Amino acid sequence: MSGTAWHARVVCGTEVGAGFLVSPRHVLTCAHVVRCADTDPVTVAFPNSRPLGELPAAVTVRGGWRGGPADPGDLAVLELTEDVALAPARFAPPGAEHGARELVAYGFPRGYDEGMLASYRALPGPRISDEWVQLEALTGHGQPLAAGFSGAAVTLADGSVVGMVTAVAGGRDVRVGRMLPTDVMARHWPGLGELVPTGHRPQALRRLYTLVRRVESEGRACDANRLYVDAVGAFGPPLPPGGFPSLSAAAAYVQWEVPEPEAATRLADRLEELLDGPRPGPGDPPPPAAVWSPVVVEIDHSGAGPDQVTVEVSAYRDGRRRSVGARRLPTHAVRAYVQQRLDEAADQLAPDAEELVTFVLPREWLNEPVASWECSEYDSTPLGCAYPLVVTDRARHRSGRLRHQLRKKWQKLDASPGASVHRVECGTRERPGGLRKRLWDGDAQLAGFATPPAAAREHFEVSLTVPVPVLLWRRTGCPGAGHDGPCPGSAFLDELTASLTGVPPAELPRHVQTLRLAADAEDPGGHWARELQLLWDDPRCFPEPAASLHTPVA
Repeated sequence: MSGTAWHARVVCGTEVGAGFLVSPRHVLTCAHVVRCADTDPVTVAFPNSRPLGELPAAVTVRGGWRGGPADPGDLAVLELTEDVALAPARFAPPGAEHGARELVAYGFPRGYDEGMLASYRALPGPRISDEWVQLEALTGHGQPLAAGFSGAAVTLADGSVVGMVTAVAGGRDVRVGRMLPTDVMARHWPGLGELVPTGHRPQALRRLYTLVRRVESEGRACDANRLYVDAVGAFGPPLPPGGFPSLSAAAAYVQWEVPEPEAATRLADRLEELLDGPRPGPGDPPPPAAVWSPVVVEIDHSGAGPDQVTVEVSAYRDGRRRSVGARRLPTHAVRAYVQQRLDEAADQLAPDAEELVTFVLPREWLNEPVASWECSEYDSTPLGCAYPLVVTDRARHRSGRLRHQLRKKWQKLDASPGASVHRVECGTRERPGGLRKRLWDGDAQLAGFATPPAAAREHFEVSLTVPVPVLLWRRTGCPGAGHDGPCPGSAFLDELTASLTGVPPAELPRHVQTLRLAADAEDPGGHWARELQLLWDDPRCFPEPAASLHTPVA
């Protein structure tokens, strides 16, 4: 028995159960054994190491058990007041209980404080409620799984642990029970994961879980869902429904559900980068974005009728476009579909990516108030306040000529500390061809319109056919020529010009997000940037050619 000194007897009030040592200070048992721990003391004894005596312990983790015999999560982690000099239990690979001729449990039925052994086998077939493996006695005589066996380790002949007894049904005619297998135990306590051998390298798992504990202990903010997607790659298992409640849960999912061994290493690498990076202060601005990572909402006419459009939502990562959904919809259903899919697309981005929501729209949709759409039916935050958000013209987005010319224009803009605004005033008498020449000759970078597109349609469409990377306008406001008094469109351009002075064009999406937040904080109509629309077009963010939504490729 010298190799099994880790078997433990657990007492909480009048309840007696079993447990087993998994680290120098931690013991696993059933949650129902220590259900009165809030009022009664918990003690742990090791019958095969009697000089240690009875040691006080505290419940530090509960697996979610709510008190019923069929409730999942009947697991608790006990922490001793000090380390014990005993070798902890070792674990067998998951599923090793099936095919084993005999499984042994060490429990403490009434009258046997030193313990008794019970011999059982695991029944083949599905798990009960995806939680328990059913155990059945090997013989009709011998020690049944009676009271006092709850929390006992279930072991193979070599002493390695395959699970924990959680339910007993002993008696003269009934000799069955249930156990939590090791992978289910790790589901309820992710800390067990690094102790159980799986397809991942043990040293990689130890490193991963060590980093998880550091991130959690230091209170580092991170998005477990994005970290997971980054670790498993484009073809890895998708996020489980609802995502991960914690970083520990994401790490456990990588261990148990992702067969690729390198996934654990990649997740650990991302955590190490997070820990090695600077900790931002409470008033520090976010670091500048070297490269935007677009989340794209592309809308096009479906050809099935004037009220039908095709909508695709996707995300760009590592130079590749990952679609998360495409559907033909009536126009009135577009907003709800986009709200539903945006979060899913954002989860596809790398953990440190600077998200940029980009609406690729038919020309007649460019003035749609997409920045004012709410994030969801449960979150009234405007999309333009929640994300840097831009629009672009779909025909321009797919034009090989303009994509090439815009790339060259951005090479110049990258070295520019700011960009000047080429004003298109309301009621301009300039011919559209003259505007085209002015935008070309002046090497324009930004064009600002005093009116919405409908009030200067020809001039607006001309600006879409020249390589001007940025267009800005207010969706409502000056209706065009013929109004009395000062022109609100000119006042808008004055404010816009002053606001954009010194702002690098690459940073305009974030700058406009800040303006939208300021406008949202004021009374309706009180801020000049309310209803500001930003068309921002950098083909380098969209390295793949944009395929038609009607093609099989799309």
